[in-house]
Amino acid sequence: MKFKENMKLYVKYAAVCTQGIMQYKLSFFLMVFARFMIAFCELIAIKFLFSGLTQIKGYTYGDVLLCFSMIQMSFTFAELFGNGFKVFSGMVRRGEFDRLLLRPCSLILQVIGSRFEVGRTGPLLTALVTLVLGIRHSQITWNLLTVWTIAAMIIGGMFLFIGLFMLEASLCFFTIEDTSLMNALTYGAKEHSKYPIDIYGKGVMRFCTYIIPYTLIQYYPLQVLLGKTREWYFAFCPLGILVFLVICYVVWQFGVKNYQSCGS
Repeated sequence: MKFKENMKLYVKYAAVCTQGIMQYKLSFFLMVFARFMIAFCELIAIKFLFSGLTQIKGYTYGDVLLCFSMIQMSFTFAELFGNGFKVFSGMVRRGEFDRLLLRPCSLILQVIGSRFEVGRTGPLLTALVTLVLGIRHSQITWNLLTVWTIAAMIIGGMFLFIGLFMLEASLCFFTIEDTSLMNALTYGAKEHSKYPIDIYGKGVMRFCTYIIPYTLIQYYPLQVLLGKTREWYFAFCPLGILVFLVICYVVWQFGVKNYQSCGS
């Protein structure tokens, strides 16, 4: 199918999922509020942390707010659009993936279209507010490179997390159930990435550069954004996530080729 047709189909998937969720409006709004409060409490924790500090390894309160907001926004968008991968183990276990294989449509499109998490708008609201606060408290010089850097960090981060979700789904072809290891790499690493990665030391920096490339969408472009480096090309590091996505796709295809039907 062509890209345009795929997009139209995805919009239909998203509309159906949204209509289903909105059948229970009170439950939906309570879920949005609960997730908003969880993200808001994390923001309060940062405020308390800096109540007795002026900076952490050269990063001010505003700098950390910027970092927090963009990682939070990236992860929220990833869950909004790619959460179908997070529930993929259930598809394999129940034999629903067999049905997807019979349809003349992209497998990835069908998987991500099966779960559109519109309830993730709660943390997204918190991230938007935090981004505004971070911009106000940080000494950012506004130009086209700044706009590019912010957009690239958010979009690149979204694709990084979607890639991790895809890797987790790929493992389900062999393990059936999802694994705690991947949760550590997604949710655990996401929590660490809410602060500039270099505060954790060189070992973590190496891991987050060569294993799971968080530094490409966080540390390096953040240095450009905050004026901590003259290496302007660091702003284009998020483009490196495309290589990571290709690797994730290859692993996914390997899993599909080795998938064994449940026979139901």
